[in-house]
Amino acid sequence: MSIFKIKKGFKIALAIAIIFFYFFTSCNSSESKAKIYESAQGNWSSVSVSKFIGDINYTATQVPLQYYLLKANHNNLQNADSLSHLYAKERIIEIEFEHANKDDLLLSDYTKRSYEDAVKYMAFAIEKDFSVVTSTNDTIACAGVNFERNFKLAPFKRLLLYFNGVPQESNIKLIYQDELFGNGILKFDLRDKPIEL
Repeated sequence: MSIFKIKKGFKIALAIAIIFFYFFTSCNSSESKAKIYESAQGNWSSVSVSKFIGDINYTATQVPLQYYLLKANHNNLQNADSLSHLYAKERIIEIEFEHANKDDLLLSDYTKRSYEDAVKYMAFAIEKDFSVVTSTNDTIACAGVNFERNFKLAPFKRLLLYFNGVPQESNIKLIYQDELFGNGILKFDLRDKPIEL
């Protein structure tokens, strides 16, 4: 076999590898950026991790516990401070789903279910599709979910996920088995904890 044929074969293999790499990264891209949570009592920064698969963008963000408690307690700092010690092993993760064309993702075109069944799934059954893995490789199932209905006023769907018993010092990875849109297993590395600004 001549060197010319080997070089030509190598170039073809390299071109195919580049095409596969481009296809894989463009169909399953991931990016991180900061998200700011603001309240009258303080501001926090948290890292959002986004994954774009097919036509759907999935974005997961760890919600600062203090921000959530202040919001739930009408900005009462004293109540939020005492509750933050009580709920120190709780984690709250916000996940948003958004179609590239701003379409309503709960339409049967995307879920293969009726609109009503897709809403019910997102409000009640989707909890079983989420878990977190801690730094010590413990897997913790989602303890609850809150589907924030926006009644088509925003182009995305948002869930708040609740996890109990996560050690304070632990980094976490969110695992999502996408049964609603059929995009398989998604992993979001949420190792950067929210920080107060």
